[in-house]
Amino acid sequence: MATSTDSKTGLDGVIAAAKAQAPGRGLPPVHLWNPPHCGDIDIVIKKDGLWFHEGTPIGREALVRLFSTVLRKDPDGYHLVTPVEKMRITVEDAPFIAVRVDREGGALKFLTNVGDEVEAGPDNQIRVEMDPKTGEPRPYLHVRRGLEALIARPVFYELVELAEERETPEGPQLGVASNGAWFPVGPVGAHRL
Repeated sequence: MATSTDSKTGLDGVIAAAKAQAPGRGLPPVHLWNPPHCGDIDIVIKKDGLWFHEGTPIGREALVRLFSTVLRKDPDGYHLVTPVEKMRITVEDAPFIAVRVDREGGALKFLTNVGDEVEAGPDNQIRVEMDPKTGEPRPYLHVRRGLEALIARPVFYELVELAEERETPEGPQLGVASNGAWFPVGPVGAHRL
């Protein structure tokens, strides 16, 4: 675990690397950066999408958005990555929350809690898991390079309202179409609003 001094240096480096990306040029190319692992940093993304540093919520929305641009998922976990540092953080579920969905023509366009706009389709799939403890659906949207957003319950209800029934090898399923892809959201009759 990184020490408090290391954390501040590491955080300063992450902030500087994220800010160095020129406005309008998109996300930093974290998938191309291969710095050495510098340890763990006490940042936790809770199940509800809130970011904490050393047990305290990160209250500055702009800072959370900045950190989200240098977040990467590797086989050994989630990391904040700069050209010179790679620090592991804790993610309790998915790093983002899909907080809005709009139907625009043949696409479902989602907005995440950190400002990402994502169109569902072959590259950004929707998947639904069943929570083994509660039996409730846990829907996710692929955002970028292995990072997912948990689809917030009200947004999932909107998807269920948009869903159409199709026959599948598993039986009749409700699902939604976006950008030429169809995504099952559950068996017919499973989602009662």
